This record gives sequence, C-alpha cells and structure tokens, in this order.
Amino acid sequence: MQAQTLAPIRVVTEYSPPHQTLVQGEVSGLSTELVLAILAEAGVSATIEMFPWARAFNIARSQPNVLIYNMARTPEREEQFHWLGTVAAYQLGFVGLSHRQDITITSLDDALAFTIAVQRDDLSANFLLQQGFELGVQLVLVADISESWQLLRNGKVDLIIDDAVALNDMVAKLDLPQSSIRFVYAIPQLKQQTWLAASLATSPELINAIKFAHKKIALSPRYHQIMSSSYRE
Repeated sequence: MQAQTLAPIRVVTEYSPPHQTLVQGEVSGLSTELVLAILAEAGVSATIEMFPWARAFNIARSQPNVLIYNMARTPEREEQFHWLGTVAAYQLGFVGLSHRQDITITSLDDALAFTIAVQRDDLSANFLLQQGFELGVQLVLVADISESWQLLRNGKVDLIIDDAVALNDMVAKLDLPQSSIRFVYAIPQLKQQTWLAASLATSPELINAIKFAHKKIALSPRYHQIMSSSYRE
C-alpha cells in the first residue's frame, strides 16, 4: 500500500542520540533509520526536521499532515495524535557526574533532595511533576536534552534524565571523559517503547499507508535489533 497525498508531509523530531542524531546536517540515528524505512515502504517522501522537543510537539499537535517521533504514548496524549507504530525503546533514569558520590538514589523519593534538569513538555518532566517534584525547587526546565547536559557538565544541576544507551554519544559530543558520567538510577515507570505518531488533521490515506508499512518493517530483524532497549551501535 502506498500513500499518494497532495498535501506536503512534515516529519519532526528532537535531538536524542543514539535514536535521533545529526550527521553532516542530516537527521540520522537508530529510530530515524526505522522511520525512513517505514516512509519508503509507504511511498512517502518527506524531509525530517529537528527541533527542541516542545516545538516539535507543538507543530505536530497543531498542524495537519505532520509526523513526529519518538513520542511517549500517555493517557494525556492519547486523543491528541494518531499512533502509527513503535520505533524505539527507552529505559530512562537519572544521570550524574561520577565525582558526585554524595548522590545516592535507591528510590524515586531519594531524588527529591537534588536538582534535576528536564525538557519542557517531555514525558520525564510531566512524570516527575506528577510525583511531587516542583519547578524551581527540584526541577529546572530547559528546551532540549543538550541544554540539560550542559547544565550537568557545568555543575548547575545535580542530575538529568536520559537513556542509559545515550551516554556514550552525549559524552563524546561534549568532549568529556567516559568515566566522568554515571547512570545513577533507572526509573521503572520510564521504561517504555515510543512511537511514530501523526497530527490529528493528517489524511486517513496517509495514516493507513504508514500503519501498513510499519507492520511490514516490524517483521524485519533490524527492527527487533533496534527495538532492544540495550542496543546501540
């Protein structure tokens, strides 16, 4: 099944290695590979654009014929998008500087004693707010994951939230020693698969074609390899 639509298609995402990265100005990464394969299978041509998460989210929520990934599927978002298929697996948790041996977390409540950078409109920010963390007390709101990492590196916050498999990429991007960062605590509630989704005002033809294409790609060994939450290249 191929989609032939007159309206232009936009695909938006955020910087989140190893799933979404930039290579010579082009959006790349593990999930991007799956999204491109799905679009090709569906006969859809589109350029992937990278924005801070809050901007990508607002574009996809408000404009027609927009696809977005990687989106956490939450009850609050359920009726705001069409959900097309999973394209990543995450285990999010607290990340800190290795020399901060004073930071010990064995439960979520332990993190209430520390400052944490979180991205605006991100799943982890919303989750912590629901758990009693407060903006301006524990939580520092930023635009994207790169800004969170900069605050951590500069000692402006105690912790950030990221996927364990992303650490090597971010440490390399910031030119930090691998030994300077540690994954402190995996948050059980933030282990999940994330989605390729579409804005509500997206053509039914496109929705059906991409869902059909996702089912075919999901049968491939490469899909299952990338969907392993511990996999990175």
